[in-house]
Amino acid sequence: MRKPVDEYLEKAGQLNKEETERLLARMRSKLMRRLEDKKMSVQEAVAIQLEIEDEELQEWRARMTEIKKKSKDK
Repeated sequence: MRKPVDEYLEKAGQLNKEETERLLARMRSKLMRRLEDKKMSVQEAVAIQLEIEDEELQEWRARMTEIKKKSKDK
């Protein structure tokens, strides 16, 4: 089971109710099941979701950089 990083736990604790709800709405089913089964707190689940989204954003940015580079080379 993935453990939340302290940096993201802190960020999750600073979110307001609406921001937390938005993250929970985007949460993957596996993570949501852990939350429902009380295997982790809402703050821990939100922290992991924040971390996942940051990782996905970095990957997306890298792919977009490649695409832009390829289109400039044409």
